[in-house]
Amino acid sequence: MAAALTLLLTGAAAPALAHTGVGSVEGLAHGLLHPLTGLDHVLAMVAVGLWAGLVGGKARIAYPVAFVTTMGLAGAWAMAGGQLPGAEIGIAVSIVILGLAIALKASPPLAAGALACGIFAIFHGFAHGAELPENASGFAYAAGFVISTAALHGVGLFLAARLAQQAPVLARVVGGGLVLAGVALLAG
Repeated sequence: MAAALTLLLTGAAAPALAHTGVGSVEGLAHGLLHPLTGLDHVLAMVAVGLWAGLVGGKARIAYPVAFVTTMGLAGAWAMAGGQLPGAEIGIAVSIVILGLAIALKASPPLAAGALACGIFAIFHGFAHGAELPENASGFAYAAGFVISTAALHGVGLFLAARLAQQAPVLARVVGGGLVLAGVALLAG
């Protein structure tokens, strides 16, 4: 947890640059911050870690890895000029489905859960890649949003470990809250 917190705080700090517009540093900073500046991304990425942790076993690794890998590929596709109509709707729907999975204690076969996380990641990755700042290094930007996403998954895994031991009913309540948040984003 300390490592995840350190990473998040490091990403939140504004870099001190003697020369502005340094592509790779600027790209990394923007990439680190992008997943943290949208509530929709934060909710979904923490939810992936939370669901993975509650399912347990190999899901604790497989779900986040499927998400991060697919997100990186979708981000690269967006940076290359790819199109994905309805990406924002897909992001909101991913929050609803993740919330339902948590609230209902869904424990699908490993491949099915990882596939679901990968599908959700397409929308998030596309949104990240489409926001590549002008003159920023695409590689550094992608590295930043991958690192922040992995850290948010880590937060979810940490929460799952605590909730599973101390307040298992609260995990289901959190899932319900995610459903409501996703519906609000869809309505909004």
